[in-house]
Amino acid sequence: MFEQGGNAADAAVAAAVALVVVEPTNNGIGSDAFAIVCECDRLIGLNASGRSPAALGPAQLTGRHSMPLLGWETVTVPGAVSAWKSLSDRFGKLPFERLFEPAIAYATAGCMAAPMVVEQWRLVADLYGNMPDFCDAFLPEGRVPEIGELFTIDGLAASLESIARSGGEDLYRGELAIKIVAHAAATGGYLVAADLEAHRADWVEPIGIRYKDWELHELPPNGQGLAALIALGILAQLPLGDCAVDSADSIHLQIEAMKIGVADAARSVADPDFVTIETSELLSDTYLAHRASQIDPSKAGDPGATAAEGGDTVYLTTADESGMMVSYIQSNFFAFGSGIVIPGTGISMQSRGSGFTLDPGHPNCLAPSKRPFHTIIPAFLSREGRPVMSFGVMGGPMQPQGHLQVALRIAEYGQNPQAAIDAPRWQAMGGVNVAVEQAVAAPVREELQRRGHQVHVEGPITFGGAQACYRLPHGYLAASEPRKDGHAAGR
Repeated sequence: MFEQGGNAADAAVAAAVALVVVEPTNNGIGSDAFAIVCECDRLIGLNASGRSPAALGPAQLTGRHSMPLLGWETVTVPGAVSAWKSLSDRFGKLPFERLFEPAIAYATAGCMAAPMVVEQWRLVADLYGNMPDFCDAFLPEGRVPEIGELFTIDGLAASLESIARSGGEDLYRGELAIKIVAHAAATGGYLVAADLEAHRADWVEPIGIRYKDWELHELPPNGQGLAALIALGILAQLPLGDCAVDSADSIHLQIEAMKIGVADAARSVADPDFVTIETSELLSDTYLAHRASQIDPSKAGDPGATAAEGGDTVYLTTADESGMMVSYIQSNFFAFGSGIVIPGTGISMQSRGSGFTLDPGHPNCLAPSKRPFHTIIPAFLSREGRPVMSFGVMGGPMQPQGHLQVALRIAEYGQNPQAAIDAPRWQAMGGVNVAVEQAVAAPVREELQRRGHQVHVEGPITFGGAQACYRLPHGYLAASEPRKDGHAAGR
């Protein structure tokens, strides 16, 4: 897109559409998306998450204690297509249709299955194996493609062509919408034409927290970025700078702050139309100081909440010579999503509704036409008031925890973005359970255990995947995750 005269927004949309084709295990036309765009040193947020069907509420799940993982009850209106169109309309330079050309070419000719894609495909094939429409689209020969094998998804190229021609309208008001609604009616779904027609993507103001002369920016709820901001705000009240990087003291304080951030987010994050507490209250100096005072530097605590589930996401970032930067994230929630596939279209419907709770007293309780708690969160870092780095860390509950760790390695410990991404990670897993990478030194793991953390050494897949783009005086530094597929490229 850059070679055709496009800008960072054009590049981001084209890459997002292409990922639908080459990484169907994590995202698709039926996904949601969020973005933060830096234009003229101003940050602008986009919430393109969909809402639940108007006909779906707690009454339809009577007898259940939690939301299911698969099925029509988990399907919300897909928002990714509206994100592509919104970004293109507001910031792009190229015609919308042109942004689809690479993806349509991949979808038509086929693309070779990447190693991580195949691994994820294999992990969930049996789970979806009793869903005929899924098998027709994603297991056409009754098996997962091999690494490097050319694969195509029936109907996907035609669907992308239709979306491109119609400026996205076909998914919400055209032939694709008719097919989605008809399939829902025939198979016990809840989506109707009015749900798709009512969808809108919203431009929102990012929220942030200062840490020394840096500021971390996230999108406001219904996303979990608030958890990272609370944790960073707590650590700004504590003597983290006195602790050596990767020491038990440093990691302990970070884990404890993060657990509080996760707990507060779990209690309060929901569709902003249904929330009673303001994010400003949770990010006030008074509240953060109070929460910081509850951390024992020598003992692991348990604030009483577990991190959100779901970890199958794609993140990308782009930047151009004008200074525009795009931080963009897109996801089905779990793997291929709900398992509901619209026949002949290649569209797998996301399972974002799994993010609701069925607790009637919770602001995130399932309700008609409501956005659920979202795990996917794009981020930005500013220094001395100027945005300098767009970044994200994929991986469900790892996302706010990854944001915190990458931000601190840069803002507190002076590491460059690639070093901050390469460095060993931890993940608070609920209660006093903590997963760490093997690269965390054994004496550090032992000391964390002595302080009451239940430490488990896990493989790379547990710790997400990061991408970052850092603005320099005469260009950009791009960094990419070594734990999974992805790369940095420049023109």
